[in-house]
Amino acid sequence: VQLQASGGGLVQAGGSLRLSCAVSGRTFSSYVMGWFRQAPGKEREFVAGLNWSGTYYADSVKGRFTISRDNAKNTVYLQMNSLEPEDTAVYYCAAKTLGELISMVPGPYNYWGQGTLVTVSS
Repeated sequence: VQLQASGGGLVQAGGSLRLSCAVSGRTFSSYVMGWFRQAPGKEREFVAGLNWSGTYYADSVKGRFTISRDNAKNTVYLQMNSLEPEDTAVYYCAAKTLGELISMVPGPYNYWGQGTLVTVSS
């Protein structure tokens, strides 16, 4: 399984970006997918997750970010609106191929993309 994230960039506070993560794998629709982020000097943190039954968000992004997937394209998205300087980080997509639960910690995700940098200027 390989993941390729894209869509990062520089945006002003209040703006929007959409991240994409293309996933190889024949059973993509069964994977639990997650987005994490890591700011300089900080630990990697959960942003959003999605499984067959629903989605889950970190409190810091709830109401601003939306995770979704297109099983026909083997792609998961993260729509980010009302961006804040505190959202500046490298964003990683991750796939959890075992189990059905969304995990808020990185450990259970067994495949990771390379990361895409999001910079929000004030």
